[in-house]
Amino acid sequence: MDRTDPEAAIAAAAKRCSNWGRWGADDVLGTLNFLDDTKRREGAALVRRGASFSLAQRFDADGPQKGWRRRTNPVHTMLDTGLDAERGTQGFPHGIGGADDVVFLPLQASTQWDGLGHIFDHGVAWNGRRAGDVVTSEGDRVTGIETASGRIAGRGVLLDAGRALGTDGELPDGFAITVAHLEETIAAQGETARVGRGDVLLVRTGRLARARREGWGDYAGGPAPGLSFTTAEWLHDTEIAAIATDTWGFEVRPNEFDDAFQPLHQVAIPHIGLYLGEMWDLDALAADCAADGRYEFWLTADPLPVTGAVGAPVAPIAVK
Repeated sequence: MDRTDPEAAIAAAAKRCSNWGRWGADDVLGTLNFLDDTKRREGAALVRRGASFSLAQRFDADGPQKGWRRRTNPVHTMLDTGLDAERGTQGFPHGIGGADDVVFLPLQASTQWDGLGHIFDHGVAWNGRRAGDVVTSEGDRVTGIETASGRIAGRGVLLDAGRALGTDGELPDGFAITVAHLEETIAAQGETARVGRGDVLLVRTGRLARARREGWGDYAGGPAPGLSFTTAEWLHDTEIAAIATDTWGFEVRPNEFDDAFQPLHQVAIPHIGLYLGEMWDLDALAADCAADGRYEFWLTADPLPVTGAVGAPVAPIAVK
């Protein structure tokens, strides 16, 4: 990999990893096509103990966002309160009262999915469509996040790279997780960590654990461990349905090229058609997996179906 030529590396990887046309010219699901009813039954059969784990960070004002590209933390405001009910100002009969509220948030403020309309390559979106024909001022009119509604539920697999490769369960910032690292982690975890067609893969780096301990700092957009650009073919060839990490940006930061911004996104989303999850909380699940030696589980991770959105909040639940 020539660090000085990201353009050529991206073009070569895009050509090798393209899924354009694989599911027809009208496809809007990308790799979610791998997650079929058979895979859902396989995932459901993994539930033994009934132990459940929330994989979502909180959505509140004390979050990681710092305003980059107008991404802020959620703003929660009450529209009606208990005080209004006490004072009888709500206009309801026979003494009934209630509370109501509203929230403003960028759809990628916390735990979320990147949809297929989120990233383009030279003005081209998933499946070879013109970016301007896909996402307009009205939103993503083709591959909006609502197209994934009800689909992301099946076999989840955790690769705890932080424990397998790091120190005290954490990888340092700038650590690029290669295919060799992924395979080393699978080998260390055993048979239940095998990764294949239709799986939803979760990769824990430990970056969120460090943010909890030290404060958010540059968690959003700053240096972080993550997937190496060189994993593009592995992500394509394993035929996973989706992948999520405990970091802001999924791939290693700083990126591996001298002058680049999120080059793995540029291949994974518009060419592979791969859903990417970011800022997932994998710590409690990882601790349980390490304790019982099982790294596979039932996972449900439906995005909030905001019509035309290019990304959406998610509250994933893993059940073992």
